[in-house]
Amino acid sequence: MAEVELKRGLRDVYFDNTESSNVIGDIGRLIYRGYDIHDLAEKSTFEETVYLMMHGQLPTQAELDAFDSTMRSSRAIPQEVIDIITSIKQGHPMDVLRTALSALSSFEPDVDDVSHEGTLRKGIKIAAQAPTIVAAHHRIRSGDKPLDPDPSLNHAGNFLYMLLGEKPDEDTSRLMDKDLIVHLDHGSNASSFAARVTASTLADIHGAVVTGVSTLKGPLHGGAAEGVMKMALEIGEEGNVEAYLAGKRERRERIMGFGHAVYRAEDPRARHLREGSRELANKKGQPHWFEILSKVEEHMRPYAERGICVNVDFWSGSVYYLLGIPEDLFISIFAVARVPGYVVQVLEQQDKNILLRPLLNYVGPTDLEYVPIANRG
Repeated sequence: MAEVELKRGLRDVYFDNTESSNVIGDIGRLIYRGYDIHDLAEKSTFEETVYLMMHGQLPTQAELDAFDSTMRSSRAIPQEVIDIITSIKQGHPMDVLRTALSALSSFEPDVDDVSHEGTLRKGIKIAAQAPTIVAAHHRIRSGDKPLDPDPSLNHAGNFLYMLLGEKPDEDTSRLMDKDLIVHLDHGSNASSFAARVTASTLADIHGAVVTGVSTLKGPLHGGAAEGVMKMALEIGEEGNVEAYLAGKRERRERIMGFGHAVYRAEDPRARHLREGSRELANKKGQPHWFEILSKVEEHMRPYAERGICVNVDFWSGSVYYLLGIPEDLFISIFAVARVPGYVVQVLEQQDKNILLRPLLNYVGPTDLEYVPIANRG
């Protein structure tokens, strides 16, 4: 049998062209549709960035107003889905999210429409509904009544309101908006690739998004932010950082929030949440969390020469914690940002579709003789 060159994990394999996002790992740069993530995080809004990604260009004011209006009017979810959430309220938030997203497909009369226009229309709706699901589940499991979406609030502000029960101030809303922007899309990561595999079969957008969300839950993908805050809580005080990290290294345990499958320089998304974490920690009267994490980052700086640099999850976890968001919801917030990214990936896959069907190199036996069960010893 001819020798087969394996690319385990499909590393360094290009399976298609893209115009959506470009992750340049060696220099730590992220580009959405030609625009640097630093410009978008500082100057744009989540709604405008989603429009850019879904339509391929920045909107005019009239286009953005219409898109924003559609997003705001699409946030509500059917009572039947609320009932499903209630019946599985003890589940992990990501399990509840994927189940509710799947259930939403039953309320789409043209669920099987995989045209560009149909997928885009349904994709915008799913992106608007995902925060409502996450917030409704959290309130139901906490013994509270879900809050109706507030059309006077933007996407980020409304999510925080539905989740926490209070309208956020402008700075907090903007910080969450920025967090959603930097998590929106990230090339062919595991969950986006999984969504594209589903889309390549011409399955509907709900199925593809559920695939993405299911993949995102895995601890090797979306769970790092939760781990970072757990680490900070274990450290407890700034003075404990050095001994804590030394113990981790001695036991050969991973330091959460450092290293990335692609980046060999600092994750460009991290800087936008670092300053937000500092300001929020001071505002909440809990500056020690920022101080602990800053000391961890300082001690880990020498490892940057090996490509082990701080990533976006390192600071996002502290932001969520300081907002009073439970740790098991951290991945769900990632998902809220990434759902419209899955829609973008699905649209791109469908526009020039080919079934994604890689090969496995069989290395097992080929000539075994079948033995009837009565004759097996």
